[in-house]
Amino acid sequence: MFMAEIEKNILTIKDLKTYFYTRRGIVKAVDGVNLSVNENETLGIVGESGCGKSITCLSIIRLVPAPAGRIVSGEILLEGDDLLKKSEKEMREVRGKSISMILQDPMTSLNPVFTIGEQVADPIRIHQRPNKKELWERVIEILRKVKIPAPEIRLNEYPHQMSGGMRQRIIGAMSLSCQPKLLIADEPTTALDVTIQAQFLRLLKEIQESSKLSMIVVTHDFGIVAKICNKVAVMYAGKVVEFAGIRDLFNHPAHPYTKALLNSLPNIDRRIEKLYSIEGQPPDLMNLPAGCSFAPRCPHVRDICEKEYPREFNIGDQHTANCWLLG
Repeated sequence: MFMAEIEKNILTIKDLKTYFYTRRGIVKAVDGVNLSVNENETLGIVGESGCGKSITCLSIIRLVPAPAGRIVSGEILLEGDDLLKKSEKEMREVRGKSISMILQDPMTSLNPVFTIGEQVADPIRIHQRPNKKELWERVIEILRKVKIPAPEIRLNEYPHQMSGGMRQRIIGAMSLSCQPKLLIADEPTTALDVTIQAQFLRLLKEIQESSKLSMIVVTHDFGIVAKICNKVAVMYAGKVVEFAGIRDLFNHPAHPYTKALLNSLPNIDRRIEKLYSIEGQPPDLMNLPAGCSFAPRCPHVRDICEKEYPREFNIGDQHTANCWLLG
């Protein structure tokens, strides 16, 4: 359920621009993104592959692939503290402690030569520096929190001895071990089957409710968005084209791109011979059109759409969209 009034702001992103400088030209992967996340709130970021979702998240924790990738401008405020002004040494204190991230593939995120216990213990050892007894008590506690059976035994096992669902829970345990303020989950259920997906999402929700954790969830799946998110940012070609509470987005989508994404979902109540698909391809981020980036694919395109990028229109309470059709 969308919580309209949440007092404590955790993260604010202002006019964030992250570009990749290549031999062929400049790739504007993130181009003027504005977002905010409050305490105990989940923001969903959706859009097609290559729209800038993951690079936005990597920009937040300052892990944009170098040397090509650079955060060109903007502000990333964690409880009012600008992360872009911090040194690399200061950011190492932030990562894992204040902000944690769950990456897409749990198998490639775990080191095959270290035990589960050693890997979960690592961020606790770095950020909290407990004695040996407290460290392993904490590891067992966090493994139990993510519902790993027999954690006293499992902590001595290796990643290859775990199922995909268990490995994803281990990654969750590592991310939550230092009780961060913000958890970023980049397509956390991609490698899981439907049953395990539901279990993992339910687990994340339970942990969030018990610890007032704020989350950003990157996904292609509107089903996940509906289950776990309070508000949603729809991204296209490096920009947020629509931002809304979860109910507003599903009941009153405003941007043609958002409508197209929702129309492409199967509906069990309606039998159709062919699913709706969005014509054309996303634009080349090195050669963006002068006007709206979605204009070449939009069925409602106007002359102004091809000449000038649309301003942000306020549709309702915390619901905005960038589209000339709303003017």
